[in-house]
Amino acid sequence: MLRLDQHATGHHFLQIPGPSPVPDRILRAMSLPTIDHRGPEFGALGRRVLSGIREVFQTQHPVVIYPASGTGAWEAALVNTCSPGDPVLMFETGHFASLWQKMAARLGLETEVLSYQGADDQLPAAPGWRRGVQADLIEARLKQDTAHRIRAVCVVHNETSTGVTSDIAAVRRAIDAAGHPALLMVDSISGLASAEYRHDAWGVDVTVSGSQKGLMLPPGISFNALSPKALEASKTARLPKAFWAWDEIVAMNADGYWPYTPSTNLLYGLAEALDMLREEGLANVFARHQRWAAGVRAAVNAWGLPIQCADPAVYSPVLTGVITPPGVDADALRKLIHQRFDLSLGTGLGKLKGRMFRMGHLGDSNDLTLLAMVAGVEMGLKLAGIAIAGSGVHAAMDHFAAHPGAALTPLA
Repeated sequence: MLRLDQHATGHHFLQIPGPSPVPDRILRAMSLPTIDHRGPEFGALGRRVLSGIREVFQTQHPVVIYPASGTGAWEAALVNTCSPGDPVLMFETGHFASLWQKMAARLGLETEVLSYQGADDQLPAAPGWRRGVQADLIEARLKQDTAHRIRAVCVVHNETSTGVTSDIAAVRRAIDAAGHPALLMVDSISGLASAEYRHDAWGVDVTVSGSQKGLMLPPGISFNALSPKALEASKTARLPKAFWAWDEIVAMNADGYWPYTPSTNLLYGLAEALDMLREEGLANVFARHQRWAAGVRAAVNAWGLPIQCADPAVYSPVLTGVITPPGVDADALRKLIHQRFDLSLGTGLGKLKGRMFRMGHLGDSNDLTLLAMVAGVEMGLKLAGIAIAGSGVHAAMDHFAAHPGAALTPLA
């Protein structure tokens, strides 16, 4: 009989780029008794999380919360704003950008995909999967669309499959420079609450996100942050929708309720996560992730292995992708590391399968957590017979020592 709680002795190191480890504070909050989702106590909970999540998206406008994965929130963004046959412009930066495009096509939208223009000498099978969105290509394409048929521009903020964070404000400037009315829709599923994100200031119309990354929750709830323009577009959008429809949800959210049974215990956890982020301060959260990422990259550079993201200007603070040497199966290396050290790393996805692995450094972590991850990978590389140039452990320790984080506040 399978024991779901059967693990090796000690702590399992979940270092994939989401789901991320869930803090004890959130686990305890989720263990509270389930309450009547039509009663006054729930209304207070609903209003609390709906107000708090707007602070994380940095928006004054509604954020819709679904009892669904981020994939569901992708669909919600499209069906609430588009009609059958609408053209949508998408930029391929990795596996998740590709999946969103496939969903749009299955929904009956006319998808057009832009890809990186330039040389990529490391992974010819996956051009553009090492770099961010090129806003100038979007601007040029929108200028060609003089009839303004393109309904939306869809881009990924933090591409979880590659470790690349794109400049969303630059995409908004490109749309505005083209004088085009297209909606800007952004996937920040892995970026939210880890990398700086400003829904209102960057002029985003719909932001898609999920619970299991920087918010430090289990999978199971997802989000659409909305602009007034997106809400207006939803009034004439003709793609079929019922469960995903914004109008009923936004109306009932005014009093803290939902038009269906919500995920009560996950909302308990969300309330606690929002408290934790507020206590630390978003600026400190973002700085912490940038510091961790730099330490992990120092380790990868010391090993002499290529980082998946080829442009230092768009390195992700959430994860670092590592390209294995030619002929080395990255998945076999991951399996070895998991079996020997109870350390889970992210796999290469789509076109990158077997060519790279992903090291997550987000959410409920600290310096020692990440040093343990680096040590586990370094031992795995040595056991697999992969030559490394130097010690990543020493490089990461040196970085963290030279760049101390915020001091812990003593308990009273």
